[in-house]
Amino acid sequence: MRYSRFFIPTLRDDPADAEVISHKLLLRAGFIRRVTSGVYDYLPIGLRVLRKIEAIVREEMNRAGAQELLMPMVQPCELWEKSERMEKYGPELLRFRDRHNHESCLGPTHEEVICDLVSRELRSYKQLPMNLYQIQAKFRDEIRPRFGLMRGREFVMKDAYSFHADDACLRREYQLMFDTYTTIFNRFGLTFRAVEADTGSIGGSDSHEFHVLAESGEDLIAHCSGCDYAANVEKAVSVRDVPASAADAEEASEISTPDVTSAEDVAAFLKVDTALLVKTLVYHLHGGENNGAIVAACVRGDDQLQEIKLAHAAAADSVELASEEEVRSVGGVSGFVGPQGLSCPVYVDESLRDASGLVAGANKADAHVTGLSMQCDVADAVYADVRETREGDACTRCSAAIELSRGIEIGQVFALGKRYTEPMEVMFQDQQGKRAVATMGCYGIGVSRLMAAVVEQCNDEAGIHWPVSLAPFQVALISMGQSETVLAASESIYHELSDAGIEVLWDERKERPGVKFKDAELMGLPMQIVVGDRSLERGVIEYGERGGERIEAEPAMVAAAVIASLQQAGSSH
Repeated sequence: MRYSRFFIPTLRDDPADAEVISHKLLLRAGFIRRVTSGVYDYLPIGLRVLRKIEAIVREEMNRAGAQELLMPMVQPCELWEKSERMEKYGPELLRFRDRHNHESCLGPTHEEVICDLVSRELRSYKQLPMNLYQIQAKFRDEIRPRFGLMRGREFVMKDAYSFHADDACLRREYQLMFDTYTTIFNRFGLTFRAVEADTGSIGGSDSHEFHVLAESGEDLIAHCSGCDYAANVEKAVSVRDVPASAADAEEASEISTPDVTSAEDVAAFLKVDTALLVKTLVYHLHGGENNGAIVAACVRGDDQLQEIKLAHAAAADSVELASEEEVRSVGGVSGFVGPQGLSCPVYVDESLRDASGLVAGANKADAHVTGLSMQCDVADAVYADVRETREGDACTRCSAAIELSRGIEIGQVFALGKRYTEPMEVMFQDQQGKRAVATMGCYGIGVSRLMAAVVEQCNDEAGIHWPVSLAPFQVALISMGQSETVLAASESIYHELSDAGIEVLWDERKERPGVKFKDAELMGLPMQIVVGDRSLERGVIEYGERGGERIEAEPAMVAAAVIASLQQAGSSH
């Protein structure tokens, strides 16, 4: 491709609304342009990368035995009502009515549609297992789209769905997809980690997320320094010592704490360790069997409550902090809530099960209770893991220290079981001739998010540094000047590389050399060839990897040398 004919509007400065490096560089290098909040155009150079990501994903999915199909983005809402997920998914599900007043939605995922399809075509166990996938645009009405392609409203996703006659078969396919994802992300040359994960709004029993490790990641993942345990903090479990008190034998008593509400301030006021405080929060439950109920949750004063864990413990879809009126309705006083005497279920973190000599709110304004024993004074407590794992906690498997890292989620696998197949009536005739409900798994990869994730890991002060397998062009051919000699030598190399299947962006523009070099570095093409009058006079042409030293070679040898370098660079991933 000749640069002068290529639509690639680069920018010299970082856009004001871009916060993370991938957003800045993809905009500056002309890969994407914003249409509206969370929605982007993929310009020609960006689409080339997207298609390469898709090709690798498609190749490995096909190798694993999955079959590609394409489902509609617009879905009838009655399918979501049948799966009992219409309200659970919440406002991210964008709904609308057509001219016939029929309610539809833009698909954020396709469990309902694929189950509807398979339920109408599946007859016998002999058709199972099957794994069907698509690569398609999705839409989720994010409340706060941000970070460019990392958290958009419209995005490209590979979603696969497998159907099985029994759970054993599902487990085998789950492992196969786990291994396939590992192969895919290794082919991209990424530093990533697979972690145990919460199933979220998708549901099911087991799930793993794949995270690219990057400081800009929105997810916090916990991983053991001594074994292979790793989990999203929404799911992670760890061991914490029971807080030691100097007043274990003391009976609970009330003490005045005027205008002191936060755990840190109460600890300072009473001159005690923050770990001895009981932080009590009151929540309103949404969804599930306890929809609308009010509950309280207790963690140590130096801990943070993990709301997703609380939702699971309380059999709810989600939780929301209660209003002051709701707090009063269960006997609490905002700012001074404690677990004693509340007229609602009280969930207490396991780390407090045997703790005593604690400090908690007295459910009275300007007052706290000291000498609190969880076993004696909060006898009806429900114990569960509801705190967020912290760095330095002990691993439940090997007791080594837990470490925390930031990650960008790029893929997730789910063992759904019969979460969708039962309500959607995906049934078949088993080997005994009886009607049975199929079991199911689903497996997603954020294709467009991968573009951003790769840039987050592969960049320097000059721009993007694409792996050879994903680069929009493998070679930047830069003509220094417009002399006939330079252009003729450049064109000869251009055709030789193109005929060999190498993708070349030939910069033959009437621009200063500095501009050409900056654009080549910004776009991140792996190899550069520089053709200039001075070097040609010496009978050589320069080439080299982006950001590396240049090598001189005779014009007739340059193409072969560059091809060999690209093959070596590609094989290293």
